[in-house]
This record gives sequence, structure tokens and C-alpha cells, in this order.
Amino acid sequence: MDHHDLDGQLLRLLVAVHEEGSVTRAAARLGVTQSAVSHLLDKLRAIVGDPLFVKSGRGIAPTVHADLLVERARRLLDQLHAFRTAGAFDPARLDTTLTIAANDLQRDVLLPPLLRRLRAEAPGLALRVIPSGAPQAALLRDETCALVLTPRPPEATDILQRRLFDDQYRVFHDPECCAAPQTEADYLASDHVTVVHDAPRRTLDVDDWLLAQGLRRRVVASVPAFAGVAGFVRGGPWLVTAPGRLRDGVLRGLADAPVPVSAPLPPLAMFMVWHLRHQQDPLHRWLRQTLVEVASTVSAQPGRPQG
Repeated sequence: MDHHDLDGQLLRLLVAVHEEGSVTRAAARLGVTQSAVSHLLDKLRAIVGDPLFVKSGRGIAPTVHADLLVERARRLLDQLHAFRTAGAFDPARLDTTLTIAANDLQRDVLLPPLLRRLRAEAPGLALRVIPSGAPQAALLRDETCALVLTPRPPEATDILQRRLFDDQYRVFHDPECCAAPQTEADYLASDHVTVVHDAPRRTLDVDDWLLAQGLRRRVVASVPAFAGVAGFVRGGPWLVTAPGRLRDGVLRGLADAPVPVSAPLPPLAMFMVWHLRHQQDPLHRWLRQTLVEVASTVSAQPGRPQG
């Protein structure tokens, strides 16, 4: 066998086994049997003259040569995809559904204007939104979605990101039930509702930051998304520390004020995240560029006056 026996299937196989660290998981990801993966892996080993993966404990580990080849394989797969789609992209001819993973803030602030922009050029396009929770790289590797919008991108060499905008945390409350805290002591003495994402469990970055400053609050309820917070805060004497732009989304109607702590809270950065395989995809590049333009417009819009 020589390099002429290489094809896209073998390249995808190499990437899948390398990223999954398991023949079983790679087979499930590719939708083939374990024996098929093993057979193709043997073929690839014969072509490159290297074992590629060796036993390590109860699993397998890539060889140094495999680590080098997998980066080239990703680039070649991108080039193959670009070759297939070169000169063929026309938004007006699209008839497809794009899936984006986003939580409350990104969903309410960015995706409605994004859909209007996309459909102005691509009337046959539909948008499917799924919750991102605490996003993992597998969301993009398995092509569950085209993009993830999140303040905390997963860390992986095959995952790319771009910062879209910054937001500031505010403290929200029901003015009919309680006043905004005026001092740090008032803030810490209050009862709070917060968000804890599931699968995997992850607290908000602002909660982590407050704990790192030694500021401990009394949390009386936690929910998996900001959409669940509003029902607790409305009609109750509780506070929620949340991104300010949610005042125009799921926290609409609640009052908000600065978080009265001595050290300034860090900004909340929002990113769009995608897989390396889509870097040169014309449709994906059009989607990303449109989202960048939407985010620029949204971030330039003045928010409600803040006290």
C-alpha cells in the first residue's frame, strides 16, 4: 500500500480515534462497527508504517507520529470539503436547517436578529436552537450543532472561537418585594437565586469569581437556566446576579442595579465556537460572518439606562 490508498474515510477515522481515545467510541461516532474501525485502522497503519495507537492501561494512546498526522488529516479534510463546495455556495438556493447551541442570553439577544438577516438572503433556511448548558467539545465534534454561543468555550485543539461582545453582570430584583442592595453587606445578607448548569455540573463564572474573593452568599434556589430564575424572583424577596442584557429577555420587567461589591466584577465575554472542520466551509463562513455583523450591531445599541 502507498499514499494513493489514502482517502477521506481513513482520514476521518484517524481523527475520530485520536479525539475519542477509543476504538469503541470512534465506531459509535462514525456509525460503523468496531471491527470496521479495526480493519481500516490496520489499513492506515500499513500505509503510514506506524502503529498509530498503542495500548495504555485499559485504553489506547496515540504515538508521536499519530499526533503529527492528525493535524495534517484535519487540514486535508477541510481542503476536501472546500474542494467539494468550491463555487457552489449560493444562500438563495439553500434549503436546510442550521442548529445553534445557546443559552438564554445568546438565544434572546443574538438569534432573533440573526434569523432575520439569514432569511433575507436564504429564504429556504431554518434555524434550530438547542440549549448549550456547559458546552463540551463533543457538541461540535459530533456535528450536533454548527455553532455554540457561550461565555466559556470548551478547550480543545480542534475547536475555534471568536469573541462577539461583552456584557456586565447586574443584580436583578422585584421592586414590589425588595429594594436593590446598596452595600456589599446588604448584598451578602440577602437571599439569592442562581444558575447551575447540568451535564456536566458547572456554576456561573460570576459565582466562581465571588467565591474567589471570599464573598459567600446564601443561595436559596438554583436552576439549570436563567429562564427558570424569573419565576422565583418575581413576587419574592430574592436577588439574582445575571448578565445585564437579560433585562430585555427572560428577566424583562424586573429591576436591576449594579452589583455592590468592593472589587469590580469582570465582564462577561460572549464567544461563538465552531469545529476546525468547518473553518473553510463557505456556508459556515457566511453564517459566522453574519453573526459577527449582528453581534456588532447589537453591542452598539444603547441599553436601558443603568442606575
